[in-house]
Amino acid sequence: MGSSESQPAQEPEPEPKTADPEPKPKAYPVPYFTSIPGGLQPSQVISVSGTVLPNAKRFHINLLAGSDIAFHLNPRLSEKTVVRNSKIKGSWGSEEKSLPVSMPFIPGHSFKVEIICEAQCYRVALDGQHLLAYTHRLKHLPAINALEVAGDIQLTDVQV
Repeated sequence: MGSSESQPAQEPEPEPKTADPEPKPKAYPVPYFTSIPGGLQPSQVISVSGTVLPNAKRFHINLLAGSDIAFHLNPRLSEKTVVRNSKIKGSWGSEEKSLPVSMPFIPGHSFKVEIICEAQCYRVALDGQHLLAYTHRLKHLPAINALEVAGDIQLTDVQV
């Protein structure tokens, strides 16, 4: 009788993919506006991801309440600072610029900003690391019902 050695099972050939193997992240239009349904609430997180353009000078992320800007986060690469402020009833308040680190936004690099709304302040994290806190100047959080992102970035994701 002949030996009946079994052949190892052959893996089936993978089927060719018809779609792009790595879908490109969709780019959002800049400037970008979206509503925050029901307004802000404590413990709510707003996430903005993108890439700083190679020749970027500045960009901003604004939390809006009607014509007021409750929170203006404004990285100014040309000044190597991140300005925070509010514009209430047509007037800008005093700028806050101090940071525990040097300019954290780098031209050509991607980033993820998370704005965590707390009862007394916004806490801002960059790429998962705490960056700053900003005390609420417009304290009626439910009135803060829109987000605007504009400036020298490619926007890849927004979650409200």
